[in-house]
Amino acid sequence: MNIHPVIESLKKLRLKGVIEALESQQRNPEIENLLFEERLALLFDNELILRENKRLQNRLKKAKFKQNACMQDVDYRSVRGLDQTLFRSFENCNWLATYKNVLITGPTGAGKSYLGEALAHNACIKGFSAQRLQMSRFFHQITAAKADNSYLKWIGELAKCDILLIDDFGAAAFTDENRRDFLDIIDDRYNKKSTIITSQFPIKNWHEVIGDKTLADAILDRLVHNSYQIELRGESMRKRLANNEDKREKK
Repeated sequence: MNIHPVIESLKKLRLKGVIEALESQQRNPEIENLLFEERLALLFDNELILRENKRLQNRLKKAKFKQNACMQDVDYRSVRGLDQTLFRSFENCNWLATYKNVLITGPTGAGKSYLGEALAHNACIKGFSAQRLQMSRFFHQITAAKADNSYLKWIGELAKCDILLIDDFGAAAFTDENRRDFLDIIDDRYNKKSTIITSQFPIKNWHEVIGDKTLADAILDRLVHNSYQIELRGESMRKRLANNEDKREKK
């Protein structure tokens, strides 16, 4: 059978996955042993897989992750106070269904950002949307969005995102305008979406980091009381990895 006309029709319908599977079937003589319904199911299964992979890649692109972090690669051997049972319980993403936040604190190099991105990456795989914001650039993004009149659209997009990952909270000083903008963003998400925050500063010091008691109370009331809190300790993971590399090179 000449399948060229069929291929052309499938191209018009943009069924790339079906085309790939059909061409693969044409190269496999054993495919004749399958029933028509079985072959048809394989064609559309491939289409569904291709489309889901494309959606996943789009979610990961929009998330703007800094590193290739995943939950399967998290190091639980290091003595840094990471509760393995708790962290692995996040894999099913039930915490997102109840709009819980995850607050990760600890010293420089303890792996806070990696854990935050691993959680968000896992959620993307499960079909949720995420976006990472670096705190040191966050306020500049707000200023730029206000300057080009895209601020309302931008914070509207942030409000719809299933996970907002704010990395290195406290790295940039708050102005009064920053505090109010940050409150608006957090308030939009309260009991509707989940937020992950990483910070070198212990949560007990976040009032001081924000700088205004009234606004700090309002912000932290929306972040802390509905959250899982992970406090890391110990030496830098980067230093430990570097030392391991040095030892291997000397052997």
